Amino acid sequence: MVETTQNAFLEAARDLRATVEAGASDDHHVPDATMHALAAAGLHAVLTPREVGGSELALRDAIDVFAEVAYADGSAGWCLMASASVTAFFGAWAGADFSRECFTDGVPLAAGQFAPNGTAIPDPDGTGFTINGDFQFGSGIVHAKWVGAGVFTQPTDGTNPDFLLALFPAQHATQRGNWDVLGLRATASEDYEVRDVHVPAGATFNFFAPVRHHGGPVYDLGVLGLTAVGHAGFAIGVTRRALDELANVATSKHRMGAPSALRDSERFLHELGTLEGRYRAARAWVHEAFGDAQHAAETGTLTPHHVNLVRQATVHATQDGADIVRHAYLLAGTTALRAGPLQRCFRDLHAGTQHFFASPAAAQDLAKDLLGRAS
Repeated sequence: MVETTQNAFLEAARDLRATVEAGASDDHHVPDATMHALAAAGLHAVLTPREVGGSELALRDAIDVFAEVAYADGSAGWCLMASASVTAFFGAWAGADFSRECFTDGVPLAAGQFAPNGTAIPDPDGTGFTINGDFQFGSGIVHAKWVGAGVFTQPTDGTNPDFLLALFPAQHATQRGNWDVLGLRATASEDYEVRDVHVPAGATFNFFAPVRHHGGPVYDLGVLGLTAVGHAGFAIGVTRRALDELANVATSKHRMGAPSALRDSERFLHELGTLEGRYRAARAWVHEAFGDAQHAAETGTLTPHHVNLVRQATVHATQDGADIVRHAYLLAGTTALRAGPLQRCFRDLHAGTQHFFASPAAAQDLAKDLLGRAS
């Protein structure tokens, strides 16, 4: 069970646990019924500004919602947080006219990769861009109504290009169906290509300097700060599930050649207690860092230091979580080798460690920040 304070969306996520678990599989993408149920409960909109139809939950509450869904199925949690991140971005930073179009029927499901793997040629009159590119990791793209992409502009006046994020209807993204991976298989995070798609200027924003049109000051955390929310929740949820599965195994497991049942082994008890402590420490830092960042945003004291801390707390929860799950996998013996939640947790969280949001970049940025503050 994911431990947390209460909120209505968390209760809704818990109510859907059986539905999400029933659809968990490596043989197909997250079922449409699962994503529709999550969206009907409003869980895809927990990070989206209230002004465009979202709930704009406090960051720690949103993390707990993502963790609860990832506890039931890592792939469903990943798709949910990917969609929620996209609609948070464009709900807050897209132009008002475009926001009315995108959110006219409520908060949609969305997907997209925002590494700058595309180009954007500006219209002569400055009203929009024609974008092209080849993108990867379109998590949840099979469910999405809107798809995003990162692009560099192609100025004709010799000025430096801008790094923009753009959003467009999903039918303009050609999926390649090439998601053959070890973990997070059901996310169907396929590559996709974009060819000569026109987007209005209002459907874009500058990655490094987004202008807030909707939502409260928490959106001043920027792309990196907001993206970390979903990744932190995913890591916490999957790690918690692995530890709970290990405890269940220990109630009946008797490993070959061992003098006692797993639950009676002092070595096992020490290992389980230590892993539990590591999990709780990582979760506590995540809650502390995001809580401090939200408070700083709301009081006008937000600095890059807060963003660096939430990013590194997320990296720590992901990387240490993967190590916790690896130990759980080993302690469970051949039970973990077979198909089931523990094996899936092992594969899904290790897949998550390969994302940019679990890379050394955040630690390096935080270290430079700390050295600068010390000097």
